[in-house]
Amino acid sequence: MGAVKEPPLTAMNTQQPSPRLFQPAGPLRGRLRVPGDKSISHRSVMLGALAVGETRVTGLLEGEDVMATAAAMRAMGATVEKSGDEWRIHGVGVGGLLQPAAALEMGNSGTSTRLLMGLLASHAITAAFTGDASLSKRPMGRVIEPLSRIGAQFTPSPGGTLPLMMTGARVPVPIEYRLPVASAQVKSAILLAGLNTAGMTTVIEPVPTRDHSERMLRGFGAELAVEEADGDRIITIRGEAELQPQTIEVPGDPSSAAFFMVAASLVPGSDLVIENVGLNPTRAGLVEVLRLMGASIEEMDAREVGGEPVADLRVRHAALGGIEVNPALAPSMIDEFPVLFVAAALAEGRTVTRGLDELRVKESDRLAAMAAALAAAGARVEETEDGLVIEGTGGEALRGTADEQITTHLDHRIAMAMAVAGLVSRNGVEIDDTRPIATSFPAFEALLERASA
Repeated sequence: MGAVKEPPLTAMNTQQPSPRLFQPAGPLRGRLRVPGDKSISHRSVMLGALAVGETRVTGLLEGEDVMATAAAMRAMGATVEKSGDEWRIHGVGVGGLLQPAAALEMGNSGTSTRLLMGLLASHAITAAFTGDASLSKRPMGRVIEPLSRIGAQFTPSPGGTLPLMMTGARVPVPIEYRLPVASAQVKSAILLAGLNTAGMTTVIEPVPTRDHSERMLRGFGAELAVEEADGDRIITIRGEAELQPQTIEVPGDPSSAAFFMVAASLVPGSDLVIENVGLNPTRAGLVEVLRLMGASIEEMDAREVGGEPVADLRVRHAALGGIEVNPALAPSMIDEFPVLFVAAALAEGRTVTRGLDELRVKESDRLAAMAAALAAAGARVEETEDGLVIEGTGGEALRGTADEQITTHLDHRIAMAMAVAGLVSRNGVEIDDTRPIATSFPAFEALLERASA
């Protein structure tokens, strides 16, 4: 079967906003399955495109972000096609990427952009990166700096943002780089650059971040070592790798499951099973924090799929209490904070979060956006320099929005978090635009309706 044609990634720029009022509904019950993990989906397409032979992937997240990665790999010579429920990727080999004929359109995907910049940094080809209005505000300097040391050259827009032109190094130089900020994207960009760089490329992590890249690089046959020294995590990859094609089953995305974990915890009478959720320890911080708040989350049928721990999660309604969230947990749940803030708004007592500077530079300034959104819905929120302090209602429903729409800033996680807030409000919560949800979770609204029907 031929390649599936995706809708243009510029759809959000050309269509009218799609507002929606999310209202209180019944308990969340039954079983559901969230889409495949976005981080693993991106990496399976990229590494499949660098292997020689056919990689087969089931459970791939088919949101706009991952489709941007697939389109970019096609533009550089790989074949990425869907056949039934399976994606088949015919790779070109490490070092075999071709010059793209046009700019690589990244839509809203910061992961696609930063990882592909790393991939191209050690290939002697020139590429332009463009994105939507939200992505074009996000900082790329954090990957430009280490990739420039490898020998790549960049011409970004003022402020180090997209649109951006880059030329990979003709003779890339292996580097040792200590991450100044905890970022799995920066780490992964450097490791991907190291694949086509002679010698050993090393990344030093003072704070561990999600390790999907390391697990998957090893799975594809790269020579990669991880060791601990003086509290640091040291990852080394040997370059000029020959990657072997793989068969990959992508587990459910814990960042997508997060919305249903919180919704089922908050809506009285809920008893929901979320199937096949990835529980990689570098991603499972939200489960730990919700349990500390008193949530009832049971892991059933724990197993390993493709080197990743997976389980079905049974979540039942429970009274939550406010806590002080350990900043050390932030990297393992950085994308889940918007919906955690909703849980905190309904908890008994005060929840304090700190060390969340990274949320200022996501698809939106998520601290400012969530503080404003929750306040508009009737929550008591104080924004600090690096976190939020939230006084919970003790389980009492939020007021909701009256004539005011919540501004989502084209941020899918703000939109979904406030949809959950609507379920536990008196008057509902209206968000200004549901279109961004398609970047990571196209079926979110339908699943939410089905679970609470």
